[in-house]
Amino acid sequence: MMSLMATEETRTTDTATRTGDAPPTASDGAAGAPHGAPKAVAGATRAWGTRLVVVGIVLAALNLRPAITSLGALLEEVRDGLGMSGSVAGLLTSVPPLCFAVFGVMAPRLARRFGPGAVVCAGMVAITAGLAVRPYVGGTAGFLAASALALMGIAVSNVLMPVIVKRWFPDRVGSMTGLYSMALALGTSLAAAVTVPMTDALGGSWRTGLAVWAALAAAAVLPWLSQVRDRRTDSAREPAHAADQRPTAAPLRITRSRTAWALAVFFGLQATAAYITMGWMAQIFRDAGVPAGTAGLLLAVTMVMGVPLAFVIPRLATRLPRQGPIVLALGACGLAGYAGLYLAPAGGAWAWALLLGIANCAFPLALTMVGMRARTGTGVAQLSAFAQSTGYLISIPGPLLVGVLYQHSGGWGLPIALMAGLMIPQMAVGVLAGRNRTVEDEAAR
Repeated sequence: MMSLMATEETRTTDTATRTGDAPPTASDGAAGAPHGAPKAVAGATRAWGTRLVVVGIVLAALNLRPAITSLGALLEEVRDGLGMSGSVAGLLTSVPPLCFAVFGVMAPRLARRFGPGAVVCAGMVAITAGLAVRPYVGGTAGFLAASALALMGIAVSNVLMPVIVKRWFPDRVGSMTGLYSMALALGTSLAAAVTVPMTDALGGSWRTGLAVWAALAAAAVLPWLSQVRDRRTDSAREPAHAADQRPTAAPLRITRSRTAWALAVFFGLQATAAYITMGWMAQIFRDAGVPAGTAGLLLAVTMVMGVPLAFVIPRLATRLPRQGPIVLALGACGLAGYAGLYLAPAGGAWAWALLLGIANCAFPLALTMVGMRARTGTGVAQLSAFAQSTGYLISIPGPLLVGVLYQHSGGWGLPIALMAGLMIPQMAVGVLAGRNRTVEDEAAR
């Protein structure tokens, strides 16, 4: 892994030179360098800048889910501490995708005005503030408001991570998206696994157990501070051939692209499956007679599967002209997992958890396709915002509908049938989204 990253750092430095970043001068980055300083100094400066961006991407990704999964681990204690009703607690579980949809739309406009790095930095600040404040605001309304602040920071960072990757690493979209997705999966599973024992170790207060995650978010602010003043346009980092091919007409009308719509629906359906899995899979196993502790471990295994596969799948996707075969393979794993949950939920529990963990890796694949289906940084920003915002809106009803079906049918047959049924259109639109074309070309036509 280290040798791979070292090689990629060298390639990234070369790419930075190709994409039009002028070597730092005394006025724009090589402060204190004497006139005629060796080019190696400028190259070293760019290399360290690239490493700092890699660190920033990893730390940002680690912070994009703990605000959600740490709350899920302590939801019962939070309900008791704040006197929440069951309906309000249910609303709380639906807030993340709603915030991702609403606030994610703002990200491209903010990035054009302030620069994507500066907006991600502000997003990390918002996450830090929201996580630090929400346990101590003293009421349900304040708790929801502080959660929304953290989720706003997550939403804009969600949208802009593919833009950052495309801007800094245009020739390694797959590997860098894989690294980012792997860190995101690690942060998700880490918060779910250690929040409760860490809370116990810190004295047993749920307020401390939630607030401690603000420290990780604060660490993520630091590497992005160097990007706050960088407001160069995306074209400053695009390869020359991309700049030559970039449309010069009106702004991209993303809704004219069939690929953009296919990717948005694919993103929404995979998010639906992921939220249903996180919210209900442990209960399915428990109702089948699996002990509560084992059911929680099975859910953790499902989420941990995303750590290694999130690095492998994007790299594989970028080597294929069409990503449809990967979409179909992941969908087949999902269908097999749902069939197992229906036929023998307890008998093959570990196998079904592994299969559904593989199926949930449609998320890093979707992020990779966002970077591949647009040629320019501006196009990636618009496609990312459209696909994620529309997709998260699509995902909101899924977990709620599963709960309604479970309550009215008295079993898991209908909910599992719904999950399997949604996998079919997910595979279909994923194949369409994986075709080798760009949204700029489709929108122009």
